Amino acid sequence: MEKFKNFLPPVTLARRDGKFIEVAAESLVVGDVVEVKAGEKIPADLRVVEASKLKVDNSSLTGESEPVSLAPEYTDDNPLETKNLAFFGTLAVEGTGTGVVINTGDRTMFGRIAALAGAAKQEVTTLQREVHHFVVIISAIALVMGLLFLILGLVRSFPILSNVMSCIGIIVANIPEGLLATVTVSLTLAAKRMARRKFLVKKLECIETLGSTTTICSDKTGTLTQNRMTVVHLLYDNEIYNTKTTTTEATFDLSHPAMKALFFLACNCAKATFDAKDMEEFPEKSIEERKINGDASEAGILRFASQIEDVMEIRRLNRNVGGIPFNSTNKFMVTIHEDPSGAGIKRLLMKGAPERILSRCSQYMTGQGVKPLDQEALDVINVKLLSLLNGGERVLGFAQTLLPNPPFDSSFVFDSENPNFPMESLTFVGSMALLDPPKGAVSEAVLTYQTAGIQVIMVTGDHPATAKAIAKQVHIIRDPTVEDVAKQRGIHVDAVDRSGVRAIVVPGSEIINFDQEDWDRVLRQDQIVFARTSPQQKIIIVESCQRLDKIVAVTGDGVNDSPALKKANIGVSMGISGSDVSKEAADMVLLDDNFASIVHAIGEGRIIFDNLKKSIAYTLVKNDAQAFPFLVSSLFLFHFP
Repeated sequence: MEKFKNFLPPVTLARRDGKFIEVAAESLVVGDVVEVKAGEKIPADLRVVEASKLKVDNSSLTGESEPVSLAPEYTDDNPLETKNLAFFGTLAVEGTGTGVVINTGDRTMFGRIAALAGAAKQEVTTLQREVHHFVVIISAIALVMGLLFLILGLVRSFPILSNVMSCIGIIVANIPEGLLATVTVSLTLAAKRMARRKFLVKKLECIETLGSTTTICSDKTGTLTQNRMTVVHLLYDNEIYNTKTTTTEATFDLSHPAMKALFFLACNCAKATFDAKDMEEFPEKSIEERKINGDASEAGILRFASQIEDVMEIRRLNRNVGGIPFNSTNKFMVTIHEDPSGAGIKRLLMKGAPERILSRCSQYMTGQGVKPLDQEALDVINVKLLSLLNGGERVLGFAQTLLPNPPFDSSFVFDSENPNFPMESLTFVGSMALLDPPKGAVSEAVLTYQTAGIQVIMVTGDHPATAKAIAKQVHIIRDPTVEDVAKQRGIHVDAVDRSGVRAIVVPGSEIINFDQEDWDRVLRQDQIVFARTSPQQKIIIVESCQRLDKIVAVTGDGVNDSPALKKANIGVSMGISGSDVSKEAADMVLLDDNFASIVHAIGEGRIIFDNLKKSIAYTLVKNDAQAFPFLVSSLFLFHFP
């Protein structure tokens, strides 16, 4: 578990004698007060006492793609859910904060995961088990035959020395001494073929195990999904439209007046920018691969808008002259822009939580112009928003208004602390919904596994609604869950007959109280998603599957996946997005992060099993030929010189 040391920053700012000075991170002790800012790794487990727009990327720990906002307030009993804790090894992506060290070293959350990974016993592979069983049987047969013919020789008064030599010859002739070389060569050739498909094999014997796999427990973020927030739906003129992703085609109309306005707001009401140094060094990078400085959601919107027009040029033409930065209290941001027409008119743009935006709007934009936002129109919009939120998507609302000249002329100074401009009676334009979408070919791969008789289970630390939405997109869930059935029938969940339900989503809060009967009930389901799971719970899930005689493969890329990767019959880590810890714990590494590559690996594993059966059959036939002369000698009363 040496790789865990990579998460420790070399130095950090700690308070000494009333001043913040740089100290070695490894010298921190419980009670130290440290300061962190954007771009720095958290040096220990901290209780946040001050935070200024502090956001931390917990994806390696929880699987959530969206950075988490931290604050001094205690908000949840679950340490991973509360807002006032920051964990060692995670990355501060925005803002600044001050915290008190509460755990260091092995007592941190990462340290506990390291202990779990170190304590997880490596499972014996199916190939090792089968070869051992085969060798025991062959050895028993050889010994029995040797002893029988030794006794037969003694009964027929063969010379003692000749009789013993015949006995040893029969035993040696039955030993498949070529088995080791045959197995090794077969596995090595398979590993070379798999390497050409970007699949690195760290343990040869695991190739056959993968071919015997009956269950794949897969992480979501970075394994099934891209670990990148992407605009997946647009809401304008009371309708929801798709954008182009790996699983959907675009259905929005850029010529629609509301869509034009929504696009304008997406381009200008934002802080995220492409990294200038990255673009200078790698100008050939595609928009999807460019490094972006800014919030994950804004980065997703910037990528979406940049594929349509040059966002930076649009911002240059519509100069920003004021606004209000986003904060967790308001839950919205405001930008004010000069109109490029030169008439002196300015446009106020607002982006944020849909309910906060709608509360400040008195009208909304449609294809037929602006209409009053009465209760009926508001109800329709809220129904659409709820359908997006129930899909686990992060939804941002957009609104605008024009600021006339006068009084808002070129000399007017906009005050962001005490706003001196209107922020009510705005026009609601629409919403954008973001999600970490599935990787290409994942859904086809899942269908292939299911066709081959392999069950795919999603095990993630992300929110149940998000996990369920992705599971449906990649066909892990194909049928309605209990909650879906209850909603369709308009009844309570407890009133649903569960015997006919084949899909289930289980949050980690329920797993805590599971007994063996509960595990048997859940694992009997055909389509399973485990959400909000901790590293300990991931191990329990793997062990419960193994208890039911399932051959379990675990795929993952985060530090939180490493204990399960090591506990599984075979662990598969991602090569690009995977952490060093997960690669170290895994038996195989997907060098191109392509989940579909496992299909070919399973095929190789099944071919290996077939080839080994043929090789062993040949070995046994050859051994029979070697044993035949000794049998003839003993049966027909003559011996070889």
